[in-house]
This record gives sequence, structure tokens and C-alpha cells, in this order.
Amino acid sequence: MDNQPLPAARQRLLDAGLELLLERGYHGVGIQAVLDASLTPKGSFYHHFRDKEDFALQVIDAYMAGVHGALDVSLADVSVPPLERVRGFFGLVAGGYAKDGYLGCLLGGLGQELSGVSPVFAQRIDGCLSYIADRLAEPLDEARSVGDLPPSTDPKALATRLVDCWEGAALRSRLSRDPAPLREMLDFFFHAATRE
Repeated sequence: MDNQPLPAARQRLLDAGLELLLERGYHGVGIQAVLDASLTPKGSFYHHFRDKEDFALQVIDAYMAGVHGALDVSLADVSVPPLERVRGFFGLVAGGYAKDGYLGCLLGGLGQELSGVSPVFAQRIDGCLSYIADRLAEPLDEARSVGDLPPSTDPKALATRLVDCWEGAALRSRLSRDPAPLREMLDFFFHAATRE
């Protein structure tokens, strides 16, 4: 994505879509609900999006722009130990969940709802989760090289498991509207990962 500001109507639609898709899921949100929430006329929707599927995919892209920013902020400061940088990323994400009322991860929610019925969404969401794991594998590899993780650690496999576990904890957090599953999963995961 480029850094050019989005047109105001498109941004309003994407913001409303993110909130509604988190809260209600894809099948629970109609275009009219997005128009009402964004105070946008119907013509503006079809000026920016082909249809509901295109809209939801662009909401995912907008969501991922925020994830990219959180990864950049968390992983950039090499003066911070690598495992702390990884935990810092998840701390930023958990802060976003708190702001949203612990509605969980858009990727996880839409993935559970749509991956079995839509190859387009399955591929996009899997690609997003793989991207996150790839980024996290870098500081995990650094942690292995400085002795914070066992030498036998496979950073990519560990990062993939971490993202998978986080998604499960995000679901439990959504069910309970409580951050405890997120915190407990990270504590358990990093304790287990750092042991021989």
C-alpha cells in the first residue's frame, strides 16, 4: 500500500466495515449497515468497491496496514532484546483488542467464518498470517543466535506456532471479553520455547 491518504468517503467506509466485520462477521453485515454506519451514500460505496467481497478484502488490507505498523514499531528497535520485541508486538495487538472490546482478530474471525466456503478469503487470510509469522521469525532467529532460544529452534516453525496459538487465544479472549487468555498464552509459550 502506498502512503497517500485515502479519500474521506472510502476511509469512512473501511473504518465502519472494520468495526462491523469484527462485531458481526461477514454474513452478519450488509452493505446498507456499512452505509448507515459511515453516513455514506450508496453511490460512494460502488465508486470505491466492486461488491461486498471486494469491500471485505480491502478492509482486510486496511487492517493489515495497522498490523504492518505494529510490526515495524515493535521490531525496529534492535537495542531491545529480540524476545521482548516479539512480545512487544503482541502487546500492541492486545491493546487494539482492548480498544475494540476484545472482539478478537479480524483475520481469525473472518478465517473461521469464510475459509471453508471462499478460497479467495482463505488464500488472503492465510497469506496475512504467514506474513506475520515471517516477520516474527527474524527476531526469533536473532534470539536463537544470541542464546535466548535453544540452538535446535526452527525460527519459522516457532513463529508459525506462535501466530497459531495467538489466534486461538484471541478467540478465547473474545468469548470471555477478557485479556487473560492472551497473556497466559504468551507466558506459557515463551516459557516453553526458551527451555531445552
